[in-house]
Amino acid sequence: MNGIGKISSTMTMVVNRYLPDPLIFAMLLTLLMFCIGFLFTPHSPLEIGNMWGDGFWNLLAFGMQMALIIVTGHALASTPLVRNLLRDTASLAKTPVQGVMLVSFFSLIACAINWGFGLIVGAMFAKEVARRVKGSDYPLLIACAYMGFLSWGGGLSGSMPLLAATPGNPMEHLTGGIIPIGRTMFAGFNIFAMAALLIVIPLVAGMMMPKPDQVHIINPDLLQEDPDYQRKLPPNASVAEKLEESRTLTFLISILASVYLIMYFWKNGFNITINNVNMIFLIAGLLLHKTPMAYMRAFSAGTRSCAGVLVQFPFYAGIQLMMEHSGFGGMITNFFVDISTKNTFPVMAFISSAIINFAVPSGGGHWVIQGPFVIPAAQQLGTDLSKATMAIAYGEQCGNMAQPFWALPALAIAGLSVRDIMGYCITALIFSAIIFIIALSFL
Repeated sequence: MNGIGKISSTMTMVVNRYLPDPLIFAMLLTLLMFCIGFLFTPHSPLEIGNMWGDGFWNLLAFGMQMALIIVTGHALASTPLVRNLLRDTASLAKTPVQGVMLVSFFSLIACAINWGFGLIVGAMFAKEVARRVKGSDYPLLIACAYMGFLSWGGGLSGSMPLLAATPGNPMEHLTGGIIPIGRTMFAGFNIFAMAALLIVIPLVAGMMMPKPDQVHIINPDLLQEDPDYQRKLPPNASVAEKLEESRTLTFLISILASVYLIMYFWKNGFNITINNVNMIFLIAGLLLHKTPMAYMRAFSAGTRSCAGVLVQFPFYAGIQLMMEHSGFGGMITNFFVDISTKNTFPVMAFISSAIINFAVPSGGGHWVIQGPFVIPAAQQLGTDLSKATMAIAYGEQCGNMAQPFWALPALAIAGLSVRDIMGYCITALIFSAIIFIIALSFL
């Protein structure tokens, strides 16, 4: 077994022994942050408890947006057109090693385009490869699908660069204006990081492939094809049934939404928001499923993918407010800021972001918690604000490889537990961290 294989097998063994279910993980983090809050900040246990309760339902709108992007992405990925594309692409892999490399490359591209769609379509693509390539290690394939999440923060749907470029964002008064995406998302150092991920992560994935006698045998029931959501109307169908399976109704609603989106982008430029993405996914899914009820059946099947997100999001919302209002998140950031120089500051911000990600696995949450400390410090040290911004993004997306929260949609589709994949993901974290540090330090 090669060195990378040994690392992944060791990480898998440790994860299987010590990592609990993601809901238990969130509950333990809640209790840990509660204790830290009153032990290391000037707040009483009652005050910390009130912060948690005030924050518990604080992100309902954002949580709904996250749930919709997952379910609409699933519904779109389950359309006949997208499924056929997945099948054709999956047939490119002829061996198990080629399979994991192809899944990781495909997922990195998909998540760079849009993180919600990438999470879902990556998992569905991994299942297609598992169906077609004998000897595949199913947990590793699903892990490779989740590794695609390493590219989202620097991709087209990255929260940090998009927020920093949005007029009126919470940090605009600190940065002295917006930070255009040309200095973050399309900067040379970020293009290097994204390109390096596309090369290195598939190679690492291929080296993590277990020996044939160590491949995990998977239940064939988990690889069953998704059903056909289309329904043929009986000759004596009622008016209600005809409306439910009406392509005309789907077309008219799609026209209305398309006109709205065209007018929006004409007025606001190419300003992509979560709501716009959700509308695009929903309308594209409707059109490709052809009828309202076909889409509804696909949508209903996708709701199981967001169950874990829905139940855990309030816990992380409470944790986020405890970190923000108690000042502990700022204490972590300030510690790394204080030991930084102009040249080392981006890397220190990256490390602090990766640590904070355990408690706040949300790009927007990081911007709220770390931005008020990182941006003024970067200005004081004379560090490039665009690198400071992307350092937060890189830390968040790298930390996700050890934080199981966003793996939940892929795991729901795959029928696996978090312990099946996290050992592989932590191995990917190590190599991706090297890439991000090089991008922030030398480019």
